[in-house]
Amino acid sequence: MVADDAASQSVWTSEQGVLEASPKPNAFAIECSTLSHAWVLELAMKAKAGGLRYIDAPVTGLPDHAAAGELTLLVGADSADLAAARGLLGALSQRIIQFGAVGTGTAYKLIINMLGAVQIASVAESMAIAERAGLDLRTVAKAIAAGQAASPQVVRNSQRMVAGDHMQGVVFTPQLRLKDVSYALQLTQSVGIGAPFGSLAEAAFRQLCQMGYQGMHESAIMEVARLQTPERQISGFPPPAPICR
Repeated sequence: MVADDAASQSVWTSEQGVLEASPKPNAFAIECSTLSHAWVLELAMKAKAGGLRYIDAPVTGLPDHAAAGELTLLVGADSADLAAARGLLGALSQRIIQFGAVGTGTAYKLIINMLGAVQIASVAESMAIAERAGLDLRTVAKAIAAGQAASPQVVRNSQRMVAGDHMQGVVFTPQLRLKDVSYALQLTQSVGIGAPFGSLAEAAFRQLCQMGYQGMHESAIMEVARLQTPERQISGFPPPAPICR
């Protein structure tokens, strides 16, 4: 698994890439990275032209799940190809969800990662408001964990926000979250639907990267939430700049 389209392109299509090495016909080309929908479809076409069976299989799960071979695979593939590859894929996953043809696995992964960005930005906003209103944030985090908004994403990040723990045990960075949301917004444009909440989350994570937090844990989005005022909110920011690196 690699970080973005550029890294995937290097692995598959550069002079030293997999597709330039003339792999055996009918071999599997399996990409588990979170990439743009457009690149996944292009890569699948290139793999097919080379006589390979392409499986679009981004993953979900924490590092300990990966180490234990217990990831969930979000698959887009020909059903016959997936059936033939299940034994191989079972070595790293405990659950395989097929969404349809090639590209649908990536579409779902981008959608769900954008939803995660919205949740994390929203809980940061809630925590910042609670802090400004004088509530004890430890109590707030406990109440959130026991309530209707208690998704694993919200609970995990609200606890890190209380602790101010953005540098230890980094699981997912603002830079990666920004990349995923940006790819997701490209997808929404391609299918002709707006994503205003996703766009706001992208702006928040872009600001976080510009503030120098791009390599920390994404719970650092709390620092962006603390800066908002009624007069100057994220929705009033200039149009997004290119993805920060």
